[in-house]
Amino acid sequence: MDSIFEEREGQIARTGGDAFTIACNKDSLAGAVSQRACVFCGSRVVLYPIADALHLVHGPIGCAAYTWDIRGALSSGPELHRLSFSTDLQEKDVVFGGEPKLEAALRELIAEHGPRAAFIYSTCIVGIIGDDLEAVARRVSRDTGIPVIPVQSEGFRGNKRAGYEAACKAMMRLVGTGDTSEVPPLSLNILGDFNLAGEIWIIREYYRRMGVEVTATITGDGRVDELSRAHGAALNVVQCSGATMDLAAMMEEKYGTPHMRVSYFGIEDMAQALYDVADHFKDRDPEMPGRARDLVREELETLYPQLQEFRRDLEGKKAAVYVGGAFKAFSLVKCFRHLGMKVAVVGSQTGTEEDYRELARITDPDTIVVDDANPLELSAFIKEKDVDVFVGGVKERPIAYKLGVGFCDHNHERKEALEGFAGMINFAREIHRTVTSPVWGFTPRRRGSLKAPAMKEAS
Repeated sequence: MDSIFEEREGQIARTGGDAFTIACNKDSLAGAVSQRACVFCGSRVVLYPIADALHLVHGPIGCAAYTWDIRGALSSGPELHRLSFSTDLQEKDVVFGGEPKLEAALRELIAEHGPRAAFIYSTCIVGIIGDDLEAVARRVSRDTGIPVIPVQSEGFRGNKRAGYEAACKAMMRLVGTGDTSEVPPLSLNILGDFNLAGEIWIIREYYRRMGVEVTATITGDGRVDELSRAHGAALNVVQCSGATMDLAAMMEEKYGTPHMRVSYFGIEDMAQALYDVADHFKDRDPEMPGRARDLVREELETLYPQLQEFRRDLEGKKAAVYVGGAFKAFSLVKCFRHLGMKVAVVGSQTGTEEDYRELARITDPDTIVVDDANPLELSAFIKEKDVDVFVGGVKERPIAYKLGVGFCDHNHERKEALEGFAGMINFAREIHRTVTSPVWGFTPRRRGSLKAPAMKEAS
């Protein structure tokens, strides 16, 4: 294919045939407009949903643009995370240093908003001019009495995965600073769920029905005090492993807190997450596995009949998936199978070799698997496979619409809950709506190639 850069050929593979191999976890190719986000963005993705903390971007104003209400991370209380603050560095600050401006901004904002903690995000230019964020943070923390934590997230340090690690190191400075005397023995922390459209509240309710208390939600609907006593919980349950597995590993090493990797998307993975947690606590509560099974059975009795309604129209359609973490892609492949659809293209920004081998194992032969893609490649794959829907985020949406393909936002910008059993119904409904929309019959590329869509949407 002409659209693939020679240097990237190893990061694209097709399933079937000989042993599956793919290159990954490499820096993006210079000159290619990567879909992958930078270090700074990776750190903000993880820390931003801590709702009672101050989030101050130390850099040019453009780095703070991805802000107010673009993301769907909801809070049950304070909403300081919905404001974005920047030191708005100018040419003079670059020449003479930005520390005075940073310190003045921190003091003013802490006095104005009274946050429980403050995160300072370092951008590329700050790394170049060498501002001492640690020294500024120490002075302001000493005078204000709250934790002020630098996040070493200069964009040029690596890729989005390095931003995740920087965020985990920042959070680890809060863990272990709080009182755990009231944390119950049957308790866990939810890691790597960002409470998009209130999803974490759905999952909390499942755990409550099983008899498990959630100590901290890291970081969706997050609170600084919850993070400070998170080391008292009996288990860390990690949903977005790329984002928060580093924190789970740090807590296991320092506090002995075990962790497990789960997914809350789709039927099988949601049920397996509940079964695995129940199995972990069965020695302390032998009745818990039974309660987990009852919960799943009750939810499926409502879910399955509705899915069959959608499946009647979607059977045989094809999907492309490009998401941030590969673990989410596993669940999406299974979700589409319940709708009678096949995933023909699948990729991620931060997948590991192990992740991609698992994707190759669960997808059909001749499926395209891609690491760290760019718009040209994704467009070519979508046209080659003639998919009916593209699942991605804000950067993938225009690719789908320009090619006359349905789109489902499965990233942080969405406003629809897609986790849990209720989320599976929402996902199926959204896929059905976009795939069966009559508008695609009027787009230049697909005009005349689609049958007249006269499907009746299931309730």
